[in-house]
Amino acid sequence: MATRRTGKSKTPATKLFVLDTNVLMHDPTSLFRFEEHDIFVPMMTLEELDSNKKGMSEVARNARQASRTLDEIVNSCPEGIESGISLVGPSSELASGRLFLQTEVVDVKLPAALPTVKGDNQILAVVLHLFEKFDKKRAVILVSKDINMRIKARALGLAAQDYFNDKVLEDTDLLYTGTREIDTAFWEANGKDLESWKQDGHTYYKLKGPDTTDLLINEFIFQEGEGEQPLQAWVKDKAGRTVTLETLIDYSHQKNNVWGITARNREQNFALNLLMNPEIDFVTLLGQAGTGKTLLTLAASLTQVLETKRYSEIIMTRVTVPVGEDIGFLPGTEEEKMAPWMGALEDNLDVLNGTTAEGGEWGRAATRDLIRSRIKIKSLNFMRGRTFINKFLIIDEAQNLTPKQMKTLITRAGPGTKVVCMGNIAQIDTPYLTEGSSGLTYVVDRFKGWAHSGHITLQRGERSRLADHAAEVL
Repeated sequence: MATRRTGKSKTPATKLFVLDTNVLMHDPTSLFRFEEHDIFVPMMTLEELDSNKKGMSEVARNARQASRTLDEIVNSCPEGIESGISLVGPSSELASGRLFLQTEVVDVKLPAALPTVKGDNQILAVVLHLFEKFDKKRAVILVSKDINMRIKARALGLAAQDYFNDKVLEDTDLLYTGTREIDTAFWEANGKDLESWKQDGHTYYKLKGPDTTDLLINEFIFQEGEGEQPLQAWVKDKAGRTVTLETLIDYSHQKNNVWGITARNREQNFALNLLMNPEIDFVTLLGQAGTGKTLLTLAASLTQVLETKRYSEIIMTRVTVPVGEDIGFLPGTEEEKMAPWMGALEDNLDVLNGTTAEGGEWGRAATRDLIRSRIKIKSLNFMRGRTFINKFLIIDEAQNLTPKQMKTLITRAGPGTKVVCMGNIAQIDTPYLTEGSSGLTYVVDRFKGWAHSGHITLQRGERSRLADHAAEVL
């Protein structure tokens, strides 16, 4: 909330933000996100909300919620709508700005190339009308998630901007990677009172110093040593400036293979330590195609379901773009309907099935049937109301989920369930979602430092030299 100035200086003039429909359908609480500034809702925005309220998709649910919120605000002030309705945010003790609804007919001539039969152009006409009405005495700004809408507004000489309030980070380069490199200077500054001991096959180090305050629980640290065994550890405990480091299980060694798979690089080793640790309930894996996210996750899940019996079965789901699309037009059961979107699962199962060479062709066929019986493919459309107990839940293509959808999915987890979210925030297919506002970015940022969660950004592709070269030059 912006603070008001006191003394002789005047309070800065508040701005008037005109909301496009897609802003309300993207974030129904956006009405309370503009601090002390005023909001104007055109009649066409209400009309488009009404047109999009039917259905079970996330967009339809948001449209209904936005309509209910507007109804509550208007009912709180049955008289004097023309002078604006005071807005009070759900988590704010002070009144924000005011809400204005379009109550007059707008008679503004747009260029001939912008026919007024189109809803977007009618909203542009309202913005142009308000711009001329206030005649630069007040800033009138269109807020829209539609890039072309903002371009058209600027072409007409109007101010327009994206809706930024839903962004977790302005710059995704600042997103938590889960790893940190240390050097000799780190040990010199923080290892003066160093304690070390061995327990259960791990080596522990207790450090205290100025550089330890930035470390997070379950953050991985590494030091490139000249010897054969460079240091790889993770933060297991933290109290003020004192941290305890624990060395990792080396999953790059064949003796520690997971369903026949070994880690091919440092980040994959970090990921397998998260995936195989029973104390970690929530794992997020970011990385480009070919970095091994799906293969490592499936290998870890199969090992813990079929060998160690830690979980009863694997639940795998992914977004069918566009989100919430009805899969009913496809023939067959729910799993058969989801099959067209599960190509990555099939490819990785073929690789994993090839690692079990015992028993020849008959043995592989039996293993394939056993694996299939323990993997359930579910659609996101039917996740509401479910509770998964003692399951290994895999959410693929999680970058296409909104923060609200991500919350809906993760809260399905019951006792003994592990949730793994995978995705590449550079490949977002959902309209109006960006790298900064993706649900995957949201959970990575919100869960960092929790004792039962971990995150790794996989950097290096491991498909083939052709795929690696293509990723560099294309």
